[in-house]
Amino acid sequence: MIELDTLHRAGDRGWLVDLEPKVIPAWIAAVRRSEWAALLQDVVPAAASILFIAHRSHDMPVLENHIRGLVQNSSLTQATEQHHGNTVTIPVVYDGEDLDDVAAALNMTVQDVADMHSAATHTVGFFGFAPGFAYIDGCPDQLALPRRTSPRPKVDAGAIAIAGTQTVVYPGRTPGGWHIIGHTDAVLWNTEWDNPSRLAVGDRIVFERVIR
Repeated sequence: MIELDTLHRAGDRGWLVDLEPKVIPAWIAAVRRSEWAALLQDVVPAAASILFIAHRSHDMPVLENHIRGLVQNSSLTQATEQHHGNTVTIPVVYDGEDLDDVAAALNMTVQDVADMHSAATHTVGFFGFAPGFAYIDGCPDQLALPRRTSPRPKVDAGAIAIAGTQTVVYPGRTPGGWHIIGHTDAVLWNTEWDNPSRLAVGDRIVFERVIR
């Protein structure tokens, strides 16, 4: 059960809820299905919290009641590995500029790195840093590396990179300190779309290896 001190007021239109990372996709899915989602201007999941932003400040008491209603749902307050999103297949060419260095640092072959990464189960955990920048959980522990000591000032869209136990697919022209192991031609972020992001929290990501 979520304690009272894990629900925080965030300005005049926000409620911030501290949560176990594993339950965040279930919460996001439940909010999307709810009738009271119309009260929300935005829902912002992070690594261990969700920020609920109301359209109007006078809806805050009602929004608080709905959030506490989620707390009463035991299936949402228990850690779970259930899949709460879509499955999105991303074709990958494992040819990244850091791939050789990653393999050497891990005492593996390039083939090992590509095989291990593409075989893993990946899930979108949250968004942050820049628009369209999805933090994707599930990179195997055997591939875990700290971020680069010297970030790149710009990374092109479609670059696939790893750090720790996460993967990112760069939305385009942002700085980046992750290890680039490949690239995809799939477009995952486009501001001209009604919903600019093809990915959502809880989506299962399949990195499908492409040989060129």
